[in-house]
Amino acid sequence: MNGPRRIVLTGGPGSGKTSLLEALSAAGHATSPEAGRAIIRRQQTIDGEALPWKDRALFAELMLDRELEAHTGAEGAAGPVFFDRGVPDVVGYLTLCGLPVPAHVERAAQDIRYDRRVFIAPVWPEIFGQDAERKQDLDEARRTFDAMAETYPRFGYELIELPQAPVAERLAFVLKTLTAA
Repeated sequence: MNGPRRIVLTGGPGSGKTSLLEALSAAGHATSPEAGRAIIRRQQTIDGEALPWKDRALFAELMLDRELEAHTGAEGAAGPVFFDRGVPDVVGYLTLCGLPVPAHVERAAQDIRYDRRVFIAPVWPEIFGQDAERKQDLDEARRTFDAMAETYPRFGYELIELPQAPVAERLAFVLKTLTAA
């Protein structure tokens, strides 16, 4: 795992991506948190409009901006950087919402590249939960997973499904998979 690699973790909400990202960080790997949660927190603080339950298109634009910033921020990394979602997630989100995907978003998903192998977390009802930022229900989590499972291959990525296992096992799986690549 030498060199600046950009590894994406995607999937539906509440499937353990953030816990895995935290474990990767604790193990000394560079990480980039999910854009959506940060945007929701900030928008809630200012009673903003860019929230998934207010203006989904504006929310998507802010997600795209944050994903582009995170991608650029990984330029000087000495090793891999693990991302909680990537630019193609914005396309998947818009598709899930039944909104048109603007040409600039499609172009960004095509041009801004990550490692070809993307880890996707399956829906995991036993750990799924809602909170002030995650208002989706389990059905929407499933539809989000499906949207990402369709979106990433469309942009040339190979999906690797994460096992439904404790965080330490998921961490070992990711690191072993990347070492074998």
